[in-house]
Amino acid sequence: MNIILVSKFRGRPYRIQVGSPLQMTMLMMMVVAIASCVALAGFWWGHTQNSSDQISSMQSEIQLQRDLIEQTRFNAQADLDALAARLGQIQAHATRLNALGQKLVKIAKIDSGEFNFEETPGVGGPEETDITALKLDFGSQIDAMVSELDEREQQLGVLETVLINSHVKEEVFPDGRPIKLGWVSSYYGTRTNPFTGRLQFHKGMDFASKSGSDVLSVAGGVVTWSGDRYGYGNLVEINHGNGFVTRYGHNQDNLVKVGDTVKKGQKVAEMGSTGRSTGPHVHFEVLQNGRQINPLKFVQAN
Repeated sequence: MNIILVSKFRGRPYRIQVGSPLQMTMLMMMVVAIASCVALAGFWWGHTQNSSDQISSMQSEIQLQRDLIEQTRFNAQADLDALAARLGQIQAHATRLNALGQKLVKIAKIDSGEFNFEETPGVGGPEETDITALKLDFGSQIDAMVSELDEREQQLGVLETVLINSHVKEEVFPDGRPIKLGWVSSYYGTRTNPFTGRLQFHKGMDFASKSGSDVLSVAGGVVTWSGDRYGYGNLVEINHGNGFVTRYGHNQDNLVKVGDTVKKGQKVAEMGSTGRSTGPHVHFEVLQNGRQINPLKFVQAN
């Protein structure tokens, strides 16, 4: 066998003659070795490329997992923030309800030991598994609780208005005596005039006591007259609203002036005998819608 090698170095071909079996075997071995080297080089290069692709894929997957973890952490923090905000709203509702409850206890004059809004109410009972409750979403339970607190707050607000109106009505409704100590010296109705001896209609009640005794307002209101008035001497007139007005006449001294706000039971004057009077007393009148009415039912109401 002749093998011709062409080289550009010398510019002429070389001829190698292979004739013996040994030479053929060595030639074949060389060809196999070269082919093996080429195959190994190709396999190494392909394996290297495949490994690089796998590493890139794994890195991408790891980054994706990191992004998912970060997103989950962000969502969890957002949920916690939302939950904290809802709990803050519930706490604010509870604080308002406690304050309103304490206010209602004072208005209604209820024993604070019976309704103490600063303590946890006593509840109890055997433990039972409520399947329905277990199925409810926690957020839904919080929403339901907030809704219930809103409803309770509205109900307590209405109750507060009713109690306040009742309390105000009680405060401004005339009742009781305009003095602390003394007696009734003359009633409402027809009587003998102490100055003329003739029958005359008396439009109020007279309460007698010692001079300088306290004259009290029988209801809360606003002073509309304080001074001398014909027949009454020193007069205090108080408007209580709802058409009611009271008058306190023959005072020695008036202790309030026009425009003053007075409370029920407040001292407004000192008893005297000014005006048409035979001695120390207070002439007490109750007017409803501008007309004098019998004060006796208001005096006896207390």
